[in-house]
Amino acid sequence: MSRDPWSLSIRAQENASFPTRLDSSEATASGRDTISVQGDVNGNLDPEEGYRWEEGDKVDPAEQSLLQKLLRRVVVNCNDQVEVLQSDPNSPLSSVKSFEELRLKPELLKGVYTMGFNRPSRIQETALPMLLAHPPQNLIAQSQSGTGKTAAFSLAMLSHVDPSNKWTQCLCVAPTYELALQIGQVIEQMGQFCLDVKVAYAIRGNRVERGVKLQEQIVIGTPGTLLDWCTKHKVIDLKKISMFVLDEADVMIATQGFRDQSIRIQRALSKDCQMLLFSATFEESLWEFAERVIPEPNIIRLRREEETLDNIKQFYVSCKNKEDKLEALYNLYGTLTVAQAIVFCHTRATAAWLSAVLKQEGHQVALLSGELTVEQRAAVIERFRTGKEKVLVTTNVCSRGIDVEQVSLVVNFDLPVNMEGKADHDTYLHRIGRSGRFGKRGFAVNMVDSRLAVGILHQIEQHFHRKILELNTTNVGEMEKIQL
Repeated sequence: MSRDPWSLSIRAQENASFPTRLDSSEATASGRDTISVQGDVNGNLDPEEGYRWEEGDKVDPAEQSLLQKLLRRVVVNCNDQVEVLQSDPNSPLSSVKSFEELRLKPELLKGVYTMGFNRPSRIQETALPMLLAHPPQNLIAQSQSGTGKTAAFSLAMLSHVDPSNKWTQCLCVAPTYELALQIGQVIEQMGQFCLDVKVAYAIRGNRVERGVKLQEQIVIGTPGTLLDWCTKHKVIDLKKISMFVLDEADVMIATQGFRDQSIRIQRALSKDCQMLLFSATFEESLWEFAERVIPEPNIIRLRREEETLDNIKQFYVSCKNKEDKLEALYNLYGTLTVAQAIVFCHTRATAAWLSAVLKQEGHQVALLSGELTVEQRAAVIERFRTGKEKVLVTTNVCSRGIDVEQVSLVVNFDLPVNMEGKADHDTYLHRIGRSGRFGKRGFAVNMVDSRLAVGILHQIEQHFHRKILELNTTNVGEMEKIQL
């Protein structure tokens, strides 16, 4: 794939440490709203001073998605079953077990294998025949990061374009600057032997000449900039677009303005344009969005096996204050045979204090919280994954989607709570799920230091219908009975 000067400049930006906060011109809602004063259910403050709610790190969906893309360089081993809902139930459902079955162009097949893809992932087996079908078929697909969906629609776009036509034929919309760059990197790598196919980036900082049509066959960008290119600068003829991809749709609709901008682009496309939507979740708000954007779609969703906590032993430890919690943590780590551990705190301040104390005691500790850029977070997690640090102290920015096989212990130094001061069950499940990965046994310990915290623990028990047993970390005999 040939690269124009802008493409080369994008590569330089990718290799540099680019900013990860959402640009104000592209997004005005980052999800960090001010929280009203409420009680601190974790009991970290002196009761005589009154309870005061402290805002913890919120998980920005765009940053979380980018973090997973940075970490997952290869397709993960996904055990989820694929469920397919066809727009035409009478149409035969096909799947492939090899890329050769797709009859790709030789140069494109070479690019696929050069990237390290030996065979299609589970979702690719079903999605790729639909993406490459004639006549074109619309598709809505649920796919977590790491299951190969970016490679799937990248392959579809590269197969779809006619290199002899020097105009834009495929549009891919992503919610942020950084996610657009990541998608572009996959397309450029996969199409490295397609020398006549070019990619342009409709992202902040890229200037185009008004009225001069782009010659790049594939354009990737954020909704605001893409809309300007199409309507204000008129460098893309939307009636000539034959494939339209909406990536990270769940992130898109959570970001102010992006939803409406994406719909405006879609409405200007021809009725024959193939439309593809990818999302990590299938919530009601997404369905409402999808129904407005993707007409008569096929649907692929991952039918997740029933959530189970059977391989994760859960306990709680009664404490008086954070110093008591620290002592219990020392006892846990000193007695149990732990490969690696993740300790979750509610606020950055608590996480910073805890990591500093643990380092003073000689522990190999990594600190991960929301003030770090996404690339800095990815670097911290890579160090933890490779064993350079044995303990990761973090806030909720690490609660979802981070797979480290060696983690056998998760400690909730602070219990997860929502803005109403009630148990955050989803976050609890994702937190303790960092242990017990890949079918291995894990161990979760919850630090409880107030009556309010006890109430939160009871809410978690009732929600999951599991009894969480008390653990006495000062009793060596009791601790030695626990087998990880």
